[in-house]
Amino acid sequence: MRQKPDWLKIKLDTSANFSETDKIVKEHNLHTICSSGKCPNKAECWNRGTATFMILGDTCTRACKFCATKTGKPLPPDPTEPRRVAASIKLMKLKHSVITSVTRDDLADQGATHWAEVIRVCKEVNPLVTVEVLIPDFDGKKELIQIVADSKPDIIAHNIETVSRLTPLVRSKASYTTSLQTIKIISESGIKTKSGLMVGLGETEQEVTETLQDLYNHGCRIVTIGQYLQPSKAHLEVEEYIHPEQFDKFKIIASEIGFEYVESAPLVRSSYMAEKAIQSCH
Repeated sequence: MRQKPDWLKIKLDTSANFSETDKIVKEHNLHTICSSGKCPNKAECWNRGTATFMILGDTCTRACKFCATKTGKPLPPDPTEPRRVAASIKLMKLKHSVITSVTRDDLADQGATHWAEVIRVCKEVNPLVTVEVLIPDFDGKKELIQIVADSKPDIIAHNIETVSRLTPLVRSKASYTTSLQTIKIISESGIKTKSGLMVGLGETEQEVTETLQDLYNHGCRIVTIGQYLQPSKAHLEVEEYIHPEQFDKFKIIASEIGFEYVESAPLVRSSYMAEKAIQSCH
C-alpha cells in the first residue's frame, strides 16, 4: 500500500456524543455505513451525534472492488427496521437524517417497498426532521425508483462513484449509464438529487470534469468528491493520493458547471456534512 500523506490523518478523539451514538446504534440493532464502510469520518460524525443508517441488512449482493461492505446472501428484510430507525433518529435528536442501504438484487423489488416504508415511518415519527436517502441503482428501473421517490424524502442521492472509463474495473454489476439514468429519474421526480465520486483511482482531471458535467446534465445538483481509500488488501489499490489543492480545483469546476452545493476534500464521503447541503439548497 502507498504511504498516506499527512492530509489524510484521521482524528480519532471520541466524546460523550460518540458514546451515546454508539449506544443507540447497538441497542436498536442497527447497521451504519459508518462502521460497515469503514468511513474515515466516523469519529467526527458520531461526536456530532450524527450517523448514516444502513437498512436492508449488512450484506450486499454485489461485490464492488472499492467497498468494504460484506457480500453474500442477505437475510430477508426486517419488518421492525422502519420503527427502529425512526426511534433512533428521535433519540439522537437529529435535524437531518441520512439513510442508505446495501444493494438487494435478490429481492423482486430490490428493496424498494421496504425503502418506502422506512422513509414513511421516519417522517411520521419525526415530522420536523429532513430525510436524505442514498439508494442503489435499482437497475435503472423507473417503477422501482419511483416507489422510493413517492415516499417524498427531501434528498435522493445515488453515487456515480467513478469516471466512465474506470467503472467496469471499480464496480461489479453497476454501469455508468445506469447510474446516470437513475439520477435522471430521481431528478424528474422533482426531488433534489445528489451524487458522489471518488478520485485517486487513476482518473484524469478531464475525466472528472466530464463526469461532473454528465451528472449535472442528468439533473444532479449536489455533489461530493473524496479520496478513495483502500479498505483492505483484497480491494483496489490507491493509484494516487490527490492533493487538497486539486480538491479545491474540483470544487471550483463543479461550481462553475452549476452545482448548488459541493463538498470536495480528501476525507469527504457522500453523507459528510449532509445537513449543510440541505440548508444551502433550501
